[in-house]
Order: sequence, then C-alpha cells, then structure tokens
Amino acid sequence: MPGTLGVTIGEKHTLKDWNLGWTAITLGFPEPKTYEQDVPGADGTLDITEAVTGGDVKYKNRNISLEFETPDEDFFQWGMCISEIANYLVGKRVKIIFDTDPSFYYIGRLTIDVEKTDRVNGKLVISGDVDPYKYERYSSLEDWKWDTFNFETDIIREYKDIKVDGEYQLCISGRRKRVIPVIECNTAMKVSYNDTEYSLLAGRNKVFNIWLTEGDNILTFKGTGVISIDYRGGSL
Repeated sequence: MPGTLGVTIGEKHTLKDWNLGWTAITLGFPEPKTYEQDVPGADGTLDITEAVTGGDVKYKNRNISLEFETPDEDFFQWGMCISEIANYLVGKRVKIIFDTDPSFYYIGRLTIDVEKTDRVNGKLVISGDVDPYKYERYSSLEDWKWDTFNFETDIIREYKDIKVDGEYQLCISGRRKRVIPVIECNTAMKVSYNDTEYSLLAGRNKVFNIWLTEGDNILTFKGTGVISIDYRGGSL
C-alpha cells in the first residue's frame, strides 16, 4: 500500500492520480557560483565573487530525486503506468509542490530515473534539475488559499489595488532572492526607494534600480491613483 504523502507535479498529484506514495527525497542546497582570481606572487587565490555579482551571490541549479512506492501491479499495468508518467513529464518544465511544504513550489524538468527505478521492489524514482530557489506559491496579486497557509513562515502580501492620495508608504518583506517587482499604476506617479526617486507611467512599470532584497523594503509613492505591486518571493 503506497504512503499517504505525494507530490504535485504540474497538474498531477502523484498519489491521487498515479497511486504513487512519496517515500524519500534527495534535494540539497544549490552550489554557489564563485569567482576566483589567481594573484601572482601570493598564496592561494582571491575570491571576487561578491565584486562580480554586485554583492548578491548567484547559484547553480539543484538536482532533485523523488522516490515513490508503487502499488502491486502486473508487468503490463506497470508498463502502461511508466509510459503515462513519461509522456506527461519528459521534456516539460513543471512546477513541483511537496505535500509537506505546500506554500512553495520548485520549477524544473523531470524524468523517470530508469537506473534507480525497480519494479520488483516496488520503487519508482523521478529525478531532474530545478531552479536554485523555491518560489512562493502565490504572488502578491493572486488570491490566497488559507487551507495551505503557514502562520509561522508565510507572509500575507496585500499589495493589490492600493489607493494613493498624496503619499503612501509600503513595506514589502523580501525573501532571500533579489526581485525587481512589477508596479502597476492607473496614473503617472513617483516612487522612492533607498533615497532615490523614480517616475512611474500609467500601466506596468519595471524599475531596474529597484531590487527588493531580504528583509524590509520601503517604497514611498507620491501622486493620486491606484497601484498594485506584483511580487513573488524566493527562498533557498
């Protein structure tokens, strides 16, 4: 009998749709992209990673491996199941949501690991390559589903249809991944960030000098109208 936990891959849930109970996961933290300079006449090397990346370390993709317990099936049914999953997965970039961490998703490409999959012992392994960050399941402009909300780790983001009449200050709690938000205005306005003021046009704006970093980010809007800020946090 398969386990009670599963993984949502794209629009499919491994337990509900394929009767595959999730038993193990291998997902390490991503490897940082480091840059070193050999200095003649000196010991070792000079680490210039932060200088090259502007202080924000970048990461390589993660490898992921998901192990599932399979139901008792004959070899004909097994072959049909493997073919169905392969047709659904292989070559596609999909969202991956664990039942144990429903507030975030990973995204990448998966396939059936034929070397580790073992029909005799009832084991199927899906592996692949995913982005270094896991992303908040809902952006600040999407409706929340409170049945998956974690009051200890999740952040309520109410950045939609904010009325500005003169001046409005908004604090956005950023996660580890640096993000340039999309600011939507129904009229032209001004926004200040880190003591610098920028002009916003009516419509969608992306100010490339506004990088929301980990911690509190203060945006001050000036004008009259309605704004919405599209932000999705990323965490390691």
